[in-house]
Amino acid sequence: MADFYIFAEILIKYNMKNILIIGFLALILSGCQEQQKIAFIDNGKIINDYQEKKDIEEKYKAKDEVFTKRTDSISQAFQLEAQDFQLKSKSMSQKQAQAKYDELGQKQQLLQQQLQFEQQQIQQAFNAEIDSVILKVKDYVKGYGERKGYTYILGTTEASSSVMYGKDENDLTQIILDSLNSMYKKN
Repeated sequence: MADFYIFAEILIKYNMKNILIIGFLALILSGCQEQQKIAFIDNGKIINDYQEKKDIEEKYKAKDEVFTKRTDSISQAFQLEAQDFQLKSKSMSQKQAQAKYDELGQKQQLLQQQLQFEQQQIQQAFNAEIDSVILKVKDYVKGYGERKGYTYILGTTEASSSVMYGKDENDLTQIILDSLNSMYKKN
């Protein structure tokens, strides 16, 4: 019987040690776990409603209108030259007419290449400015998240929704947008 009590005592001490160890580990683990702060933004709304992006679009819309007017003017001038050639070609020899026709063809090709190059330059400049805005927004969101202690700020759009559900209090879209627009107005 004495052996039973010794065995029971050892079992109780062993279980108490395990319970204390498990309790201690649980306390340590729960203390180590940080509450993760997660929010989301609507990328499309922020980018499309950001005033700097709107201003860039207006700037390039104006450049595009100037380019279109210039293109139309060049095209009309070339058409007049081609019509003039058609009238004069009747009084030219076949060789002269062919030479002038070839000259006009080369001129048209050069004009098209020049206009295409200019259009590409405008498009590349626009893309570079928009990319800069997107990078600025990303950097701002990252800094905001770091300052406010967020573990994650997820991005979503209508086209590709990575956030299927989120509480309104976790939607930082308007806060970020207002802050970005306010900073932009100051500059």
